Amino acid sequence: MDERLRIIFARRSVRDYTRDPVGESEIESLLEAAMAAPSANNRRPWQFVVVRDRSLLERLAEAHPYAKMLAGAPLAIVVCGERRLSDWWVQDCAAATENILIAAAALGLGAVWIGCHGKTAREEAVRRLLDIPAPIGVLSMISVGRPAVAAPPRTQYDAGKIHSNRW
Repeated sequence: MDERLRIIFARRSVRDYTRDPVGESEIESLLEAAMAAPSANNRRPWQFVVVRDRSLLERLAEAHPYAKMLAGAPLAIVVCGERRLSDWWVQDCAAATENILIAAAALGLGAVWIGCHGKTAREEAVRRLLDIPAPIGVLSMISVGRPAVAAPPRTQYDAGKIHSNRW
């Protein structure tokens, strides 16, 4: 494992958190990293909803079948995209989501990507709970907190998935 890439390999899906809050400067750093993501034609269609309200986090956990960890998380970041700005809003917002995950690892935080886009019921449930306007796409939620257990960095490199020049 190349040590220069340690933060990428340290990024793990973390679903269990301590009760410690995520600080304002850390949240700003996560969002700054998100907005450093590549964007087609530099349209930057992303919009973010930062959720810290315990009641909302619990309701989001109930509304999405794979978001149960939000009930114990101090923070969620919902990644949305302005569809009218770009046909590539999904790719742009996916890049922003990944940047948040890597930034969380760099800050010693744990996070996990919770997919919403492509599942109408999930998108609509999040939209309703957070008053997200209809023209805005809901790509993902990211559960964020201080990891309850530290997971070691790892690689999942698989040479069998690599093709040279042709399949």
